[in-house]
Amino acid sequence: VEWRRGDIFGKGDTNVEDIFYVTHSTPDAVRCLQLRGEYLYTAQGSGGFQVLDVASVANKDISQKVITAPFSPLGQRVRVPSKNATCMALPTGQSIAPERNTAQMRKVNQEQAFHPIYSYAFVTDAEEGLILVDINTFNDRDPRNNNIRRALTWNPDGVLNGARHITVGGYYAYIATPRGLVVLDLNDPLKQVLDVTKMDKPKMIDGARFLLDDARRVYVARTFAYVAAGKDGLVIVDVKNPEKPKPYWSKPFENADTQDVIVGSTNASLFAYVADGKNGVKVLQLTSPKSQPNFYGFSPPPKPEVIAWTKTPTPALALSKGLDRDRAVDETGNQIAVFGRLGSRPFHRDEMEKFFVDWKGLQYRVSDEPVKADFVGLSDALKPPVQADDKNKKSGPLRRDVSVSPKKIVRN
Repeated sequence: VEWRRGDIFGKGDTNVEDIFYVTHSTPDAVRCLQLRGEYLYTAQGSGGFQVLDVASVANKDISQKVITAPFSPLGQRVRVPSKNATCMALPTGQSIAPERNTAQMRKVNQEQAFHPIYSYAFVTDAEEGLILVDINTFNDRDPRNNNIRRALTWNPDGVLNGARHITVGGYYAYIATPRGLVVLDLNDPLKQVLDVTKMDKPKMIDGARFLLDDARRVYVARTFAYVAAGKDGLVIVDVKNPEKPKPYWSKPFENADTQDVIVGSTNASLFAYVADGKNGVKVLQLTSPKSQPNFYGFSPPPKPEVIAWTKTPTPALALSKGLDRDRAVDETGNQIAVFGRLGSRPFHRDEMEKFFVDWKGLQYRVSDEPVKADFVGLSDALKPPVQADDKNKKSGPLRRDVSVSPKKIVRN
């Protein structure tokens, strides 16, 4: 970013500091990127997938802030060529090292093994489909062996032709294509399974639609969805009830060209970072003690204010997601961090679901109109049946057999 910090704000501060753009040329537009540790992972269109070393991006003693190698590029290979790399995703933005999670370490720490997905970057290509790249070499703290190559290319019957975006949640990948959403089961990353409620079975819900003319990207934070809406600027949608989204706020920036939005917290304030295409980058403060006195709590209503913006040498198309704080388990129950106590593993997905899914496979919900029969007075014959665990297992509660429905309950 190119700007000057100091007396320009009119407060008599004589400590002036110039901050300049940090740029790096790429063969084609970068429409997806993700920072992890000292490396930036990028999808570069016709340039394929490339990993850049950004360890010195804030080091004033280094002239070249973004490099492909700390020495001659002949000694390594950090690019995987492809025809049209449109997007990429990492299972986590945390600095991890799956290969250091050895059997001996797991035994001593009483931990679980890393899921295989954490060894890969997942790249979508509009012509080639899904490309998996093993990126473990960037986790071993040795810059001399940074050579990457394809581990898999997957596109049976052209199901991923035109793929333009990918999101990874646990071991499921959600890929946007011209024909709709494609869901892949990556439980065995090198043997893809095509799946199309649960995470692997999304479905359209009547009324769960919010129409926009030019939506590009969406970022969900707590009970609000922030939409980069192209010519309509930034749109915030209230998704407290995901089945009935409703408008909350919109900002039609002047000559808007909004491509991407990322939400993140700094100290006690919430910010939206907006890639506004030809207009550069904008920063919106979403909460502050002045604009939103009730900024505490799970999901305080945002009060957006544009507090900074800057032009960029080329259109701003994408932003890197920030680090998810205190994230030790993914959406499918896989451990991705060391816990504070020996043997304190996270719940697996089926264990998690016991807290929020009923015997019908539906989410537990609350109602403003309670029915007494839901809580007391049910005979054993009317209660959902249960099925005992293996008798040799002494841990875990009884499991409900969801294959058998209870008798119909008649309420007066």
